[in-house]
Amino acid sequence: MSTVRVRFAPSPTGYLHIGSFRTAFFDWLWARKNNGKFILRIEDTDRSRYVPGAVENILEALKWYGLDFDEGPIFQSERLDLYRKYARKLVEKGGAYHCFCTEERLDQIRKIQEANKLPTGYDGLCRTLAPEDVQRRLTAGEAYVIRQKIPNEGLTSFHDIVRGQVAVANTTLDDTVLLKSDSFPTYHLAHVIDDHEMAITHVIRAEEWLPSTPRHVLLYKAFGWIPPIYAHPALVLGTDRSKLSKRHGATSALEYRELGYLPEAVLNFIVLLGWNPKDDREIFTREELIKEFDLSKLNKAGAIFNIEKLDWLNGQYIKKMPLKDLAEKCKPWLDGNIETYDLEKVVALFHDRMKKLSDIRELSAFLFSRELEYLGDLLIPKGGEKEDTVRGLSLSCDILKSIGENDFVAAATKKVFEEFIKQRALTTKGILWPLRVAVTGLAQSPGVFEVMEVLGKAEAIRRVEMAIGRLK
Repeated sequence: MSTVRVRFAPSPTGYLHIGSFRTAFFDWLWARKNNGKFILRIEDTDRSRYVPGAVENILEALKWYGLDFDEGPIFQSERLDLYRKYARKLVEKGGAYHCFCTEERLDQIRKIQEANKLPTGYDGLCRTLAPEDVQRRLTAGEAYVIRQKIPNEGLTSFHDIVRGQVAVANTTLDDTVLLKSDSFPTYHLAHVIDDHEMAITHVIRAEEWLPSTPRHVLLYKAFGWIPPIYAHPALVLGTDRSKLSKRHGATSALEYRELGYLPEAVLNFIVLLGWNPKDDREIFTREELIKEFDLSKLNKAGAIFNIEKLDWLNGQYIKKMPLKDLAEKCKPWLDGNIETYDLEKVVALFHDRMKKLSDIRELSAFLFSRELEYLGDLLIPKGGEKEDTVRGLSLSCDILKSIGENDFVAAATKKVFEEFIKQRALTTKGILWPLRVAVTGLAQSPGVFEVMEVLGKAEAIRRVEMAIGRLK
C-alpha cells in the first residue's frame, strides 16, 4: 500500500477561517493515523484576491494549534510554467481547446440562457474550430482561454468516502476554463496537476467542492492519471442552519487565541463538527483522536457550530490544567498585576468558573482594586441590622489581627473563625456574609478564606476596616 499523502491547500484571500481549519485538522489526523505525510500548499494564483498577511496568518495558526506539516509551504505562484506546460499537453491530447470568446459574448449567452430559464454555461462555440483557424488566431495575438473538453455523453462517477458512489451526467457540465487569458491557471487545473505531481492519495475538502469533482475526475482521465480518494464532509452550519459566519460566533482560526481559548479545546470542538466517534465521549486527547479518527466516520449531515459548547469544552480543559501552567497562560489577561499576588493562588480561586482564559481578568478584578465599588447595604445580611453588621465586622477585624502572618492560610483562618462563632453562639451568616462582601465587594465570590489568603493579612484587614467605615 502506498504512503498516505494528504494536503491542506488554503488560498491566501483572507485569514484562515475556522471552517477551513477543520479541514486542515482532518487532513493532519489522517496523515498521523496512517504514518503518512501532511503537505501544506498555498493556492495563491488568484492575485486579485490576495490579502497581505494571509500566508503568515495560516502559518501562525498551524503552529499555534500544533499541526506540523511534513512538506511545504509550496506556493502555486512559483509553479506557473508547470501548469501552462500541462495545459498545452492537454490540448495536444484533445482533452482541452483554445476558446476566443469575449466577455461580452459570454455575458450575452448567459442572459439568453437565464431569460429562457436554461442552465447557464458555455455553449461550446470554439470547441469545433478547425486547427488552422485556431493557429491563425493565435498568430494574430487574439486573447484566449483554454477550456476543458467535457464529453457530450455518458456519466462520470467516482466513490466518495463520505457520500458513497456519486454519478453525474456529463451533459450537465459545461466546458470549464482551465487556463485564463492572463495565462494563470484556474483552481480546477492547478490543483489536479499539483495533487498528481505531489502523489496525493486522499483529497479531503468541504462539501461545496462536491459538484466540481466530476470535472476533476474527467481531467485525471484526460491526462491518463489515477484520481485520488475523495472525502467531502458536510459544511459547518450556524445554529439557524445557514452557512457559518461571524454572527454565529465563528471567526478566524487564530482569533480564538486572542479570545482566551486553548488550542487543544478548539481542536476537540472542531473535530466533533463532522466526525462521529460512535459513542458518548466528548473529550479526547490528541493521541486518542489520532488513534480513533477515521474518514468513514465523517458525517453527511451539516454540523452545527455552537459557541456555548466550545465554551463548555474549553472550561473542562481549564479545570484539568495544572495550576502552574494555567497561571502562566493567564498572564496576558492580568496586565501589570502579575507581581501583586501569587498567580497560582489567584487562578486556583477561579479555575472552576472560567470558560476562557480571558475570564480571569473580570473574575479577579476585585483582587486588584484598591477601592471596591459596592453599596453599603450589601454588607448587611438578609434580615440583619446595620449595628449588628458593624459589630460583626469589628469582631472579624479583631480575629484577623490576632492571627499570625505565618498562619494566615485558608484552612487555619477558617478554623479560627468557626471556633469563634461556636464559642460566642453567633450565626455563620451574621459573621461571614459581611466579611465576604467586605473583602470582595461581591454577593457571590470564591471562598472568603481562600480569597483572604491571596490578599494577605494586611490587605484583608484594610478592606474590613473600610467596610466598617462605609457602614458608619
